[in-house]
Amino acid sequence: MLGKLRALALVFAGASALAPLQPVQRRDVLRRAPAGVAAIAASAANSRPARAGELSASEEARKLERETPKPPVTYLDGPRGLKYVVTKNGAGAKPERGQSVKARYKLTLGGFADEGGRVVDASGGFLKPDFFGFYAGVGGVIKGWDLAIMDMREGEARRLVIPAALGYGDRGAGGKIPGGATLYFEVELAELGGPPQLSDAQEAWLAKNPI
Repeated sequence: MLGKLRALALVFAGASALAPLQPVQRRDVLRRAPAGVAAIAASAANSRPARAGELSASEEARKLERETPKPPVTYLDGPRGLKYVVTKNGAGAKPERGQSVKARYKLTLGGFADEGGRVVDASGGFLKPDFFGFYAGVGGVIKGWDLAIMDMREGEARRLVIPAALGYGDRGAGGKIPGGATLYFEVELAELGGPPQLSDAQEAWLAKNPI
């Protein structure tokens, strides 16, 4: 008899283990389930590719950057109507008149390139040297360049706004630059040559022909 009772007890114990969850347990499980489902749904939303017409997160960030108004740039007044802003400081020396220099540049009309200006010339590119070499302060380039370069340090970069009177005047140049055009240059004074070795005649010419 005792053996039968033990057997029945084991049967009831097994049935109890298989019994449905108690109401408290059910409510607890149901409370947790939506949170798990929400997490899975959020993960799926974040990992899914953007649909046609939608922007990715990085594209949204770039769009916001483009549409965010930028503070106005304050240009300094240079000589004779030249305006400029330093975009990179240089640590080297300033050139002397007659010294060989090398510069990188980009020329645009109607504003700078990032303002919608049209690029008409630049150093580098296909079959063009990375640097433009000339002698500083002796009239080998337009007046606006001579004035700016003589005031720059090696390694310095500037944005220059050069009026027509310091550029190509009323005649323009090369069929690309119309007469009376304001020139927008991005210029970097990349390298200075050795100190100029000038003859007496060259020294006399510099004295008679200031920039």
